[in-house]
Amino acid sequence: MMNRRKVGKEYEMAAKELLKERGYIILAENYRCPAGEIDLIAADGSVLVFAEVKYRSGTRQGLPEEAVGKEKQRRISRAARWYMMQEKISLETACRFDVISILGNKIRIYKNAFDFQG
Repeated sequence: MMNRRKVGKEYEMAAKELLKERGYIILAENYRCPAGEIDLIAADGSVLVFAEVKYRSGTRQGLPEEAVGKEKQRRISRAARWYMMQEKISLETACRFDVISILGNKIRIYKNAFDFQG
């Protein structure tokens, strides 16, 4: 049985490479703060993107993107605000929350997967 953290790391790397191929600039990986964690933080043009990477080998437990429920969205939102304050980024900056879904070896980016959950 492969270590889940190691598997997660591998898929986060694949997601990061895909974002870079699409012109995103990676600002942070596995950002951690008291409010929570964000897998990838990137710039897509002038938009600040907070991305959650979810992997599933199959659909038995549902689709990867379905694993980002309201509580997870709240934690990511709080961590995003924390990041912006820490980096002195204006809260007026255009932001987006994406979910990068990896099912087997198929990767999909759901742009604007959810709105800020205050």
